[in-house]
Amino acid sequence: MRAPCRAHLHRHTPVTERADTVPMTAADFLHAPFSPAVAMPDLDQHGPGRFYNRELSWLGFNWRVLEEAENPRVPLLERVRFLSISATNLDEFYTVRVAGLRELAHAGNTTPAADGLSPAEQLVLINEDARNLMESQQRIFNELRQEMAAENIVLLEPGDLTKADRAYLSDHFLSNVFPVLSPLAIDPAHPFPFIPNTGFSLALQLQRKSDKRALQALLPIPHQIDRFVALPSDEGAHRFLPLEEVLLLHLDSLFPGYTLKGHCTFRVLRDSDLEVEEEAEDLVREFEVALKRRRRGEVVRMKISAGAPEALTAVIMEELHVEPDEVVEVHGMIGIADVKELVLDARPDLLWPPFTPRVPERVQDFDGDMFAAIRQKDMLLHHPYETFDMVVRFLQQAARDPDVVAIKQTLYRTSRNSPIVEALCEAAEDGKSVTALVELKARFDEAANIRQSRRLERAGAHVVYGFVDWKTHAKISTVVRREGDKLVTYTHYGTGNYHPITAKIYTDLSFFTCDPALGRDATKVFNYLSGYAMPEGLENLSISPHSLKPKMLEMIAAEAEHARAGKPAQIWIKMNSLIEPDMIDALYEASRAGVKIDCVIRGICGLRPGIKGMSENIRVKSIIGRFLEHSRIICFGNGHGLPSKQARVFISSADWMGRNLNRRVETLVDIENPTVKAQIVSQIMAANLADVAQSWTMSPDGKFHRAEVPEGQFAFNAHRFFMENPSLSGRGSAGAKDVPKLTHTED
Repeated sequence: MRAPCRAHLHRHTPVTERADTVPMTAADFLHAPFSPAVAMPDLDQHGPGRFYNRELSWLGFNWRVLEEAENPRVPLLERVRFLSISATNLDEFYTVRVAGLRELAHAGNTTPAADGLSPAEQLVLINEDARNLMESQQRIFNELRQEMAAENIVLLEPGDLTKADRAYLSDHFLSNVFPVLSPLAIDPAHPFPFIPNTGFSLALQLQRKSDKRALQALLPIPHQIDRFVALPSDEGAHRFLPLEEVLLLHLDSLFPGYTLKGHCTFRVLRDSDLEVEEEAEDLVREFEVALKRRRRGEVVRMKISAGAPEALTAVIMEELHVEPDEVVEVHGMIGIADVKELVLDARPDLLWPPFTPRVPERVQDFDGDMFAAIRQKDMLLHHPYETFDMVVRFLQQAARDPDVVAIKQTLYRTSRNSPIVEALCEAAEDGKSVTALVELKARFDEAANIRQSRRLERAGAHVVYGFVDWKTHAKISTVVRREGDKLVTYTHYGTGNYHPITAKIYTDLSFFTCDPALGRDATKVFNYLSGYAMPEGLENLSISPHSLKPKMLEMIAAEAEHARAGKPAQIWIKMNSLIEPDMIDALYEASRAGVKIDCVIRGICGLRPGIKGMSENIRVKSIIGRFLEHSRIICFGNGHGLPSKQARVFISSADWMGRNLNRRVETLVDIENPTVKAQIVSQIMAANLADVAQSWTMSPDGKFHRAEVPEGQFAFNAHRFFMENPSLSGRGSAGAKDVPKLTHTED
């Protein structure tokens, strides 16, 4: 067997060694020509080296997130938020992806990933890069801490406390902290306690004053209490002390008669991937059991404070069954994710300028009547720029409308007190036929979804759970309304979740239509989810795991044929992740045929662009900014290039990953309305491709490079453009000719 090509492997450039920048014009995919391709004669273009490793690509994305914490164009407290996000992201990566690879490696599995790396080889590279990332997080936190102090937001040390501070903390401790603490001795009569996933604890070496007897103890730090305790301050100032320091100051209340001899803090991450029996008699009960297992998963990483007493470290490692290579010694703060608490609403001058999502003009023209607005013509809303409240209003109006007879809804992720679930319950209680597909396998939201399903059932809704072996990730809602002597189906297809909270920061699309064909397609999909009857004769819709991938492969191949015939041939792709091997190979083949392919991939990308003879006609960029890019869009020139009225345009709930295309129920909607197509191609995609201010371009080796913007020079920012310009199809009198120019105000 031929050894896999390792030419694409590298250690990601730490933030301390700034990644190279690229010229500003190179990031403008809408106007700039393709850069010359790189010749790589040692690369087997049909071997595993043609792919870039998924896990290293994800880490590269998180480096880009962390880089925003150092971006001087980002307000100070938003930079603190980016730092927190990078830490939260890394925690989830370890509890899911690394946990899975670790399990495979421990089982002796040597099956290579698409890029040729075995689980054990991947773990070595991941751990090296992740340790660099964690070191950079600490350095950046210290820099941000200094900048915050200059703005009168101070994180104190115990030595900074005044007598008044200590008196305040004493009262605060006894009233707000002491009642929820559980100090735990470690001895034969008190076995080592269970530390849950993300559990943060103080480990203590104590000595009894009366007889000098030693005692080891743990003090779990409850996550129900804020990590940073606010101290009384002068007006305009904000002073905080970390909770662990407050605990250390008050050990005499917890362990009276003992003296502290040594201590450390530690935090654990556990395997959080779920294992579910293929044939679960009661899927809800099965997931309730699985969630309990998650809390007890094996430790995959432990962070411990630098200089921890050796005896304490040894006990902790032995009791938690942690290997030395799974321990990270931290010189600084453990639990960087918690710094999100320091993003203070009280300092709006250090946050993004306020932005209020728009209510579409079309909906206002009809006095808020969603059905009337949709009846006029199809409408595509671009969240968060157009408010997600319109989706909520669509369902609330349906619940209260006496002419509505039925509502069907998929729920993958939603908020705890979801107004959408509330509307569905209201409709069911009013006697309407309500069917809700609740996906129990939405990672980390399983418990919330179980609660929602129970609530819906109590209201009288039909609750179904889809398939045991496939997640239902499709975003569909249908409302059947009696209008005269016929029934009209109003349909919503989305690229994102029905989640009012995340919809404020995720960029997604909401497509509203009363087109009969799209309504029939949605109904067939719901029938498939509830009755397992394979949908036949879908008219404008493709679904995975059946027809979505074949449809996309067919469209890519058709574009390649246009190129071979000498016609303009172009593909624009926007999604979160692109790693499915068949899709990447199809794009490589199209590139060889001469198709110009521009990709806006926020996160993971296994495709390697710009390689001569393989991907010389492919460019990849990533946009990281104020909002989280989440919409999935695919545009084909259809023999006319892009942008073009003849383009084929699709929106989807699916990224091009193996799980989305082969193991999930997802949707791909063929957009035919001319105004909506113009909005997607000439407004949404054009702005993303033209973005420079927030763009990183990918090179053949998998690295991303930030666009260099000379001081004082205008750089187009897609997010700012969308904030300042209404979505085309949501405007009352707009047509396809009214696409706004790609410009916006400067800072």
